[in-house]
Amino acid sequence: MAVGDIIVGIDIGSSKVSLVVGEVNSFNQVELVYTVEHKCKGIKKTKIIDEDEIANAIIKSVQDAEKEAEIKINSAYLTIAGSYVTIVQNSVTKTIKDKYAGISARDVSSALMQVKDIDLPEGKSIIDIVTDRFVLEDGRSVDDPVGNLVSSFTINAQVILGDREYIRQLSNICKKADLDIDGIIPITLAERNLILDNNELNDNVMIIDIGAGNTEIGIFEAMAFEYTNTIPLGGDNITKDIQMVLNISEEEAEKLKRQYGLAMRSYIDNDNEILLSTSEDSKNKVIKSSDLIEIIEARIEEIFTLINKDITNKGIKSRINNVVLTGQGITNINKSDVAGKIILNIPVKFATGRYISMVRPEYRTAYALVRYIAARPFAKSVSSSIVDSNSHENFFATIIDKIKEFFYS
Repeated sequence: MAVGDIIVGIDIGSSKVSLVVGEVNSFNQVELVYTVEHKCKGIKKTKIIDEDEIANAIIKSVQDAEKEAEIKINSAYLTIAGSYVTIVQNSVTKTIKDKYAGISARDVSSALMQVKDIDLPEGKSIIDIVTDRFVLEDGRSVDDPVGNLVSSFTINAQVILGDREYIRQLSNICKKADLDIDGIIPITLAERNLILDNNELNDNVMIIDIGAGNTEIGIFEAMAFEYTNTIPLGGDNITKDIQMVLNISEEEAEKLKRQYGLAMRSYIDNDNEILLSTSEDSKNKVIKSSDLIEIIEARIEEIFTLINKDITNKGIKSRINNVVLTGQGITNINKSDVAGKIILNIPVKFATGRYISMVRPEYRTAYALVRYIAARPFAKSVSSSIVDSNSHENFFATIIDKIKEFFYS
């Protein structure tokens, strides 16, 4: 990245579209230029159900950012849910022509181009390449091999594939919003460096991000991105459960969830009475707080049970040492980490990464996306386009071209 690069990140969630504009400063840090969000119900259970609604939310967000930041935004990076992502592990050994000249940037670029040469499954497209580590011929692992005097090196990487039909839908949405796509990044991959602390970055960790309508899971073995998926349940499901069971308004259900948020009945200190103000059963209906907590507990138990089933079926559970919990759908519900630990039988904690408090929760994923792009190694360019661009011909093809260009210096 270069000083002055402006990066635009957009996270399309199940309840809102969030946009973050960041600028790289002279200390190679990302400064927030502008953040904005607009409510959007265009995604349901991870599926895009209304392209126009999402496009309109993006248009409003871009217009707000352009007005406030006094820039013209023509492109942005987008997130993609784990359910539309496939990770392929690949490694390539590169022989250096002149050992005494050292490994060059061109050698690394050539190796990266070889890494992407895999047999693509039907309906998939490459959306990202994550360099895991470089191993020199003497066995040393390095983050950047350039300059080392060796005869060969091996690059271990993950080739990230996206569902082609979903990418096509994103393309349609952005075309309607008159916006080009700079790149498409899995949510938990973007969040990794924001959510995890230094010790966790080198551990075998699962990130669980429980949002409004979906739960994202991402599994990392040190620097390697191993697995990601989406569970189509989140905090809104808890609210709807309370609303339906107690027969009250959605607004009161959300208020009660936040006020009495507790994941386990066994931790109730005082089973006090709660007066319901919008109950359709009877006026001034009274329930016990344990009745409310029971509803919350059931849904949280289901979410963790589905996660446990998924990672068990994938044969990856035994490799996870720790679980880090985040997301607006869960962080205000006490003892969720304890509930998760009991069901998963793995240590669970809420995220404590030192960067996590730098931005409000509603913009956290979009901000994490911008930070991920800014820190991208071996990138030719990371800046979003903020100059006029009139070409939208062959839109899907241009996305793939940009993604390819993104990886190579």
